[in-house]
Amino acid sequence: MDAIELKSLSKSYGKRQAVENLNLEVITGEIFGFVGPNGSGKTTTIRMIAGLLRPTAGEAFVEGHSAQKSPDEVRLRIGYMPDYFGVYPDLKVWEYLDFFSACYGIAETRRLGLIEELLELVDLEHRRNDPVDRLSRGLKQRLSLARTLIHDPRVLILDEPAAGLDPRARIEIRALLVELSKMGKTIFFSTHILSDVAEICSRVGIIEAGSLLAVGALEELHLRVLPRRRVEMTVLEQADHAADLLRSHSSISEIQTIDDRNGSKRQKVLFEFDGSDQALSAVLASLVGNNIQVLHFREDERDLEEVFMRTTKGVVS
Repeated sequence: MDAIELKSLSKSYGKRQAVENLNLEVITGEIFGFVGPNGSGKTTTIRMIAGLLRPTAGEAFVEGHSAQKSPDEVRLRIGYMPDYFGVYPDLKVWEYLDFFSACYGIAETRRLGLIEELLELVDLEHRRNDPVDRLSRGLKQRLSLARTLIHDPRVLILDEPAAGLDPRARIEIRALLVELSKMGKTIFFSTHILSDVAEICSRVGIIEAGSLLAVGALEELHLRVLPRRRVEMTVLEQADHAADLLRSHSSISEIQTIDDRNGSKRQKVLFEFDGSDQALSAVLASLVGNNIQVLHFREDERDLEEVFMRTTKGVVS
């Protein structure tokens, strides 16, 4: 059984179609990134999955239960984190979690230990007595994530969990999501920050103007949208030799060599590659096997941006 299943899910507001005929399956245990520009329908979709918004047509299921027909069953199974944080100025951090624990009917004798476990998980033990409204945006996001875990849900639905965070806080949130995945949670999160997707997601779905344009693993989307991948490597004084070896691969083209401007022995080699990750790894192995001293070898990160831009309306020329 899939953790989340959307069947022809649609939502309209008068003549405006916010979400149109979404069909999607999120596999149990995966980290799924729901990617799209602002206003693309991400939040509307998430609210329908969480049972907070009734679709115009179609249906959303969580572990086989309809969010529209069996909302109580769905609420037991999901932890929902909205894209905003409600401020409770009179509550301390631990009191905030205690309040929501009581809302879920957790016995008072169990709540104290549970709160300590959650604070430790999100690294907020040292802030337990701080007023909630004095926390930074990043710490509020951690606290909000702890709140979604109070009833130990199997499916986490997170709306823009890294939005507005500084780089360090974004990295910390990503690390938390990976840790939760290792604990057996299914994670479905929306974002417009592409680096979040590249770092942790097993699959992504790209949405624009309410329509789901593409779904798959990043490598699949790369090969589908950008069959030719750009690769950059740095070698020691062997750029010409490396280029000759690369020309023997039919999947490689557009080879360039660049000398270091500061006169060092390091040289760059740039090329385009048409193939899978395994084939690219074999190219690197062949270079090293031919005594090329490779210092640096990576795929151009702009490829992920181009996948997004080419899939949506902003096609890269």
